[in-house]
This record gives sequence, structure tokens and C-alpha cells, in this order.
Amino acid sequence: MSDSPLRILVIGAHPDDCEITCGGTATLYRQAGHVVKFVSVTNGESGHHEIPAEELVAIRRAEAQAAADKTGIESEVLHFRDGQLEPSYEARRVLIRLIREFTPDLVLTHRPNDYHPDHRYTSQLVCDAAYMVTVPPVVPEVPALRDNPAIAYVADNFQKPIPFDPTIVVDIEPTIESAVDMLHCHKSQFYGWLAYNHRYDIDLPESDLDRREFLGRMFRERIGGLADRFREQLVSTYGTERGPQIRFIEAFERCEYGRQWDRDLIRKLFPFVPPS
Repeated sequence: MSDSPLRILVIGAHPDDCEITCGGTATLYRQAGHVVKFVSVTNGESGHHEIPAEELVAIRRAEAQAAADKTGIESEVLHFRDGQLEPSYEARRVLIRLIREFTPDLVLTHRPNDYHPDHRYTSQLVCDAAYMVTVPPVVPEVPALRDNPAIAYVADNFQKPIPFDPTIVVDIEPTIESAVDMLHCHKSQFYGWLAYNHRYDIDLPESDLDRREFLGRMFRERIGGLADRFREQLVSTYGTERGPQIRFIEAFERCEYGRQWDRDLIRKLFPFVPPS
């Protein structure tokens, strides 16, 4: 890996998954001049209780682009149907092509154990594309990569069959407002579908500014437990002075199907994290 800008590819199942899981870290990369791309494998058509699918697809594509524009991130929403994703060979070919064309240093995605089948199958598709991106006869119309990119999972709270075990923890307090700004662009989700589905619609404020503040509080509550959950690793990474004070983090677990990790690679892939 050279000193040229890193290329970070975040592959989520739905148009808001990348922002929810690594919006703060993505901002850190962009602030340092690195290239970041957010990909939604499904088109988001099922993510609302009232808006028809065809109309919703256009809305969610626009929301994803608006969120990406906040920090200069590239955005792409694929054509696979929301709620109907399968780890097919067709889908694997699409992911192989996408990864080859972007030539990432690091791919971030869901873990394979998750409540949502689209999340699980997105993870499986990324894992199935790993290594195959280096095999020339597979999807031969796109040049194969010479090196397998590093792959990591985003954090979650699921315990079975195996709980999330971070390889790296990232302090996102300096960029958490940027993450909230990106989430705020997904209005059909946080002020529509998720408000209805999670039953907080009755508490939702009316004004755009108040809604943004409401979302910020909700997002902090959502990720607030991660820092305490991995406090020992935070102290080891950020030191005895800063480590105990960090409130908001994003964390990533190495996927063993991608490039093998060592301390030198971690320092290159996460240059804003103190070397441990």
C-alpha cells in the first residue's frame, strides 16, 4: 500500500446502513483526504409503511446521495429488491465487479449473524466475493485485483453464535455531528418508517431543526453503550488519559476472508487511530 489516499468501500444492505454504522469514521477518512464510497446492495423499496415502492426507491436514492454529499462521499444504490436479497451467483458477480472497479484498500460490511436477512446476505455476498476478486476467469470482463482487500465487519449487539469482537476502536466524538447530519438526510426512514416501526412517531417533533436534535439524541443513545463495552480496548488504544473519557465510538472486526491484518496494516488503514 502506497502513501496515496486510501480507498474505503462501505457495503450496507440498505441506503442508510452505512451512515448508521460508520458515518463518523467515514468523516474522519474524508477529512484526511481519503476516498470513501457508500453502497446499498438493495434499493430500499420496502422501507416505508405508506410510500409506494417505485416512489420510495427514488426517494431513498436521493436521500443516500444527499447524505453522501455532506462529506464528499461517493454513493451507489444497487438494484436488488429490499427484503428479497439472496446470496445468488448473479449478486456475487455484481459485488465482484463493484469491488474490482473501486479497488478498495478496505471493505466494511455487516456481520453474517444479524436480525435482518438483507444484512446477513450482504455480508455473505461480500465474503463470497473475497478472494474471488483476485481470480481472473471469474467475471473476466473486469480485470482481477492483484491483492485481496482487507475486510472488516461493523459493530452490532448480537451475541449468538459469536459476539462482535473488535479489532479496532475509533473515537468519533470529533465527527459525531457529521454522522448525525448524514442520518438527518434519510428523512423517509428516521421520521417516517423507523418512527412508525419503532413506535416513536408520537414523540417526533414537527420542525426540521427539532427533528435533527431529536435524531442526534437518539443516535447517541444507540451507540452510547459501545464505548463502555470496549473501554479496556479504548484505554489501550487512546491511553489512560483520553481512553476513559471517550463517549462515542465506532468499532470494526477483522474478517478473516480478506487480506490478513498485522499492526502495520492497521496503522495504514486507520491512520487517525493512535498505534497500540
